[in-house]
Amino acid sequence: MALGGSSVTLSDGWALSNNPAGMAAVEQPSLGAFAHNRFSIQELTTVGLLAVYPWARMGVIGLDVQRYGGELYNEQRLGIGVAHQLGQVRLGVKVDVLQVRVQEWGSRKAVALSLGGQSEVIPGLTFGAHIYNLNQAKLAEFEDERVPTVMKVGLGYQAVSKVLLLAEIEKELEADAAVKAGVEYQVIPAMTLRTGFNSGTRSGTGGVEVKFGQFQVAYALGAQSRLGLSNALSLVYQWEKRP
Repeated sequence: MALGGSSVTLSDGWALSNNPAGMAAVEQPSLGAFAHNRFSIQELTTVGLLAVYPWARMGVIGLDVQRYGGELYNEQRLGIGVAHQLGQVRLGVKVDVLQVRVQEWGSRKAVALSLGGQSEVIPGLTFGAHIYNLNQAKLAEFEDERVPTVMKVGLGYQAVSKVLLLAEIEKELEADAAVKAGVEYQVIPAMTLRTGFNSGTRSGTGGVEVKFGQFQVAYALGAQSRLGLSNALSLVYQWEKRP
């Protein structure tokens, strides 16, 4: 969020939700938790848990659960992903089981398939692509209601050792394309500052990540001129994998 949502080229545990191909670069098992509140409205809050584990036989596998919404309307998601490194190319696939519930109408379930890839074009320059809900999962027969299909392509450039530049285009099938950009600056090894912009939400963003021992804590803030502020907080714990 702090990078304006530019995430298709990033390679960490959170790639499981952003572009599963990025998990292929993960070398340490990790557990994560996050909460994201939009515009200070309780019903627009997403919370989630994540686990990523490098497994020599299967590549890197990940499991996440998320919940969005309140009592009147909510969405729940259970996802599992796998990623592999093939030379300079990372490939990932993920399957999400979704449940959408409306208090007066009950709930519906659907299964969404996602595919992603990343490749280092030249040293320091990474290309990423991801498509969510490739199978266009259907939620209801009425008006052929389907889970949104979202495509993303982007570039990440490590300008210098401490500066990462990101640019990305996101297109939902039934919506206009959004341009996202972000800049990450590593102040010291234990602290990283981030900022970005998202044309889809017309919001500016910023944030900070702090590392201490085996923990990483990140905070992000987004500002939208008409709707107000959004906040996100995450915590990750990593540990050494035994041989």
